[in-house]
Amino acid sequence: MSDLPAFTQSVSLAGHERGRRMNSFANTFLLCFATLFPIINPVGSAPLFLGLTRFRTEAERNALAGRVAVNSFFLLLASLLVGSHVLEFFGISLPIVRIGGGLVVAAFGWQLLNSGASTDSNHAAASAASQDSFYPYTMPLTVGPGSISAAIALGSQRPSSAGLPQLLQLGAAAVAGIVAITVTIYLCYRFAEGTVSRLGPSGTNVVVRLSAFILLCIGIQIIWTGWTELMAQAH
Repeated sequence: MSDLPAFTQSVSLAGHERGRRMNSFANTFLLCFATLFPIINPVGSAPLFLGLTRFRTEAERNALAGRVAVNSFFLLLASLLVGSHVLEFFGISLPIVRIGGGLVVAAFGWQLLNSGASTDSNHAAASAASQDSFYPYTMPLTVGPGSISAAIALGSQRPSSAGLPQLLQLGAAAVAGIVAITVTIYLCYRFAEGTVSRLGPSGTNVVVRLSAFILLCIGIQIIWTGWTELMAQAH
């Protein structure tokens, strides 16, 4: 009987440790998802995806949505795990990444905003673009410089003093967050036609042009944020 209090205390400590690990996993998962979701904004990108693929069949669009989701997963995962090391190797700072990526997003938004109204030209552009699921569907439409910078920042915040089990746990939670993001991307793109079909051709065109303008503004905002951070570092 004298060993009962020690056994009870040991069980209590073990339960507390498991609870702490579960909280750490959940917090990391939610941090990763909550950080990337509003930047990627798959709900807002769905009309743009539908506008670029409106001349594709439903089967082609669904297959393309799956490839974009897979590409987004690996791009975000690479940014999370090795992004900071790659930037350090080449001597590139995050503000420079934001400025360069912002230029790409702004250029893509401007091109989409000023695309011709001709059906033949739009059909040719959509056919050419659909050959490559990475550009422009994955980057910069889905995973842009903002989300890449956020993923790199999340990866650089991993605790250096943590042991291997804790690092594996945090890594698994971050990967689970990225998986949740990519599943959301696939669902939003997969059912984009059903969501936007009620608007009709004219309404869809309005939504696409409005989304393209917002994308242009986002690109300019990313450039401004990177420039502000760069000037702050210079001073």
